[in-house]
Amino acid sequence: MKYTVLAAAALFALTSVSAIAATEIKDTDGNGTYSLEELTAAFPALTADVFKAADTNADGQLSADELAAAQKAGTIPA
Repeated sequence: MKYTVLAAAALFALTSVSAIAATEIKDTDGNGTYSLEELTAAFPALTADVFKAADTNADGQLSADELAAAQKAGTIPA
């Protein structure tokens, strides 16, 4: 019983941390893409070089697909 309670507490703690750790990315201008400014609001450590590498079509914005690819690659946090 003691171990069941500890395991349940640990599972609750892990799921709570995951929910808290989720970062909200906002498309503040509503254009359907993300600018460097919008992404650095969510990820302050994001550099212009990382953004530029993720911007595969070089339009100065990240589409949802470009953002997802960068997150999958681990260059931008998920």
